[in-house]
Amino acid sequence: MMTLLLLVIFTTFIGVGLPDSMLGTAWPAMRAELGLPLSLAGYVSAAISGCTIVSSLLSARLIGRFGTGKVAAVSTLLTAAALLGFAFVGHPAFLFLLAIPLGLGGGCIDTALNNFVALHYDAARMNFLHCFYGLGVALSPYLMSLALGDSDDWRKGYLVVAAVQFAITAVAFAALPLWRKAEARDRLREEGASLQVVPLRTLLRLRDVRLSCLTFLGACALELCAGSWCSSYFVNVRGLRADAAAQTAMLFYVGLAAGRFLSGLLTHFLGRRRILLLCSGVLLLAVLLFLLPLPLPLSMAALCLIGLGVGPVYPNLTHLTPDNFGRELTRSVMGMQQASSYVGTLVMPWLFGVLAQRWSASLLPPYLLVLFLLYALALAALLYNVQKKKKGMEDA
Repeated sequence: MMTLLLLVIFTTFIGVGLPDSMLGTAWPAMRAELGLPLSLAGYVSAAISGCTIVSSLLSARLIGRFGTGKVAAVSTLLTAAALLGFAFVGHPAFLFLLAIPLGLGGGCIDTALNNFVALHYDAARMNFLHCFYGLGVALSPYLMSLALGDSDDWRKGYLVVAAVQFAITAVAFAALPLWRKAEARDRLREEGASLQVVPLRTLLRLRDVRLSCLTFLGACALELCAGSWCSSYFVNVRGLRADAAAQTAMLFYVGLAAGRFLSGLLTHFLGRRRILLLCSGVLLLAVLLFLLPLPLPLSMAALCLIGLGVGPVYPNLTHLTPDNFGRELTRSVMGMQQASSYVGTLVMPWLFGVLAQRWSASLLPPYLLVLFLLYALALAALLYNVQKKKKGMEDA
């Protein structure tokens, strides 16, 4: 049963990734047709992330009341409906209205499935789970690039991706009996155990929780800024057509998925902490290469390498949550971490949009370097503190 349920979770997680790369990929064509400023994409992305923060913070209570399966299925339906709505947008106000169900649905699916996998499966499966997210975020730019073609028909791209998301929604609802069995078994196993829903202010008093949240914020901001703004960067700075830039964006997401797949294969041999340190080195090299005035193919390769380096970060950090904070706090800390990651994806892409509108999209490479430094310093402090705490407990 748990193997079949894992396949359903993998399929559902493709649906988490599908919407995340759509706006950035379609934006050069969307803003040309609708006559919108470059920076507006950052505001829409911020609205989506704001709604996702709300749903992430509420997720522990929602999961406790309705169960993981129902939360995931209904949330996937919300995102499918929002993607369909994007295909018919005629006024920018509707972009912000559709951001509400897209953000609320995305945050709940992400938190619910990450929490379940962290508690029930090993680190390799967590990485493979996020590899399927990478598949989703790579698939949507590919489908959008086909729709753009010579006619820049971004609406057709949204229609196709919405159809895929509705198919995933059908799978999620069909799997509800499996979820009921798994959750009934969990209730029997955890009878008498204390799965705490900890208030936000209590969590914020814990130094390691703050460091973990800052690490998630930096890593996810870097990931979304690279994926969302690379199309605009290659169109406005490197002179590519919109469809070619969409295919270039796909390279980032291919690297993201490949990094998570390799991490899933290697995590048993290297361990999650070593993989995080290795990926930080790869990511630093990739961002530095992206900063250089290299020929276009090498800049594309550097973008793919950024995806490869940042890809394993999120799943390995997420899977470390029960080890870092204890199983009884995992549900609450997981929601806090997810919310922090969405704070990063709310503020940082919006800020880059403002900077790019005022100066130039050529600021993207140094902007990514700043986000890398934020992530790397927070990660180093977190790993040091957790290791120190464990050593103190062993000595005691």
